[in-house]
Amino acid sequence: MQTLSTLDPDFQKKFTRLVNARRETDEDVAGRVSAILTAVKSRGDHALVEYSQRFDSYTLALDEDWVITPERCKEAYDGLDTELRDALDLAAKRIRSYHEAQLPSDRDYTDEAGVRLGSIWRPVDAAGLYVPGGRAAYPSSLLMNAIPARVAGVERLVVVTPTPRGDSNPTVLAAAHIAGIDEIWRVGGAHALGALAYGTERIKPVDVITGPGNAYVAEAKRQLYGVVGIDMVAGPSEILVIADGENDPDWIAADLLSQAEHDPTSQSILITDDAGFGSLVADCVRLQLNQLSTAKTAQESWEANGAVIVVNDLESEAPALANRLAAEHVELAIDNPEAMLPLIKHAGSVFLGRMTPEAIGDYVAGPNHVLPTGRRARFSSGLSVLDFMKRTSFLGLDDASFAAIGPAAATLAHAEGLPAHARSVELRSK
Repeated sequence: MQTLSTLDPDFQKKFTRLVNARRETDEDVAGRVSAILTAVKSRGDHALVEYSQRFDSYTLALDEDWVITPERCKEAYDGLDTELRDALDLAAKRIRSYHEAQLPSDRDYTDEAGVRLGSIWRPVDAAGLYVPGGRAAYPSSLLMNAIPARVAGVERLVVVTPTPRGDSNPTVLAAAHIAGIDEIWRVGGAHALGALAYGTERIKPVDVITGPGNAYVAEAKRQLYGVVGIDMVAGPSEILVIADGENDPDWIAADLLSQAEHDPTSQSILITDDAGFGSLVADCVRLQLNQLSTAKTAQESWEANGAVIVVNDLESEAPALANRLAAEHVELAIDNPEAMLPLIKHAGSVFLGRMTPEAIGDYVAGPNHVLPTGRRARFSSGLSVLDFMKRTSFLGLDDASFAAIGPAAATLAHAEGLPAHARSVELRSK
């Protein structure tokens, strides 16, 4: 874990190194993923059988059904502990309500030249949702991906999920029941994304693929973009906490560890104007690590990628540092977070005040927890209903509006050396 201070003469050099640190896996997976996708495209189901056995130790027999039925998902939902079932239902209700407010409106109007203009929003026909089955099972991610798609109006929702040794997580299946998933296939990894994009003998192709995954899944999404739409190429989780010395150090330590426990390559950073408080938080992190079942992962993450940054003035210095980091999650654990919020230009999601831990946003707050990582918050946004929709523009002219703007179109066509464009206008002008 690094400790930096803006008063150090070499602070800018150290901070730049922190900002630019490459935390994605160093393993060269691009070539392997390309070979997997090529095999799936050419060999279909036979490739899925081969890779499922190789990567998940699970045999998909060509003469058997590969789906997890809606009835099985309903059984999983009914079999949940009441408290857990109610928590999933609450999360789904709040996620649905938040995303319903994101639905865009069609537009249809006539401008001053008499030209009719507008646009129509339509959902894609089918969406594929990737649900991991590695380090942990994430029913919350299934809800965060599926519900916006359903709100957008997508008719066919397809889940692919690895089933190592044939096992399926019942809480994930219960979430699938709540979200109304149409198909769940026992296939994971890059080969599952290839199946969603290209289609196989069993799995029909989709239009958009979303959902988190490992380095192979991320690389597959990168290579498949253009064949299908994707949400983003996500990397390791990140949290930046901006906190003054008035906080409980145990709270802030827990917030930092909430992302560190995801993966050894996750990043947790604290910015504070109180050096003593920063030291207390670091001590609390070490103590809390001993109490976590995820201690090994969290400790690797904290030791390799964690940082405490001490600034002289929180209000004037922290926002600029935060904007350079462009973190996935930014907590403002200060007296007046509203004053700092407008200054945070680059962040996946911002959490306001001492009583708003990032973990609330992961589950039940409502905004989507699928967010840009790796400084991509500089140019991209979290998952929304718009990721499952596309906009079609339309326009219409009559004689009067054509006369008003047509000649200018012909002039521009001639200037670009496109005489057929010009002729299609000029013939109507005559």
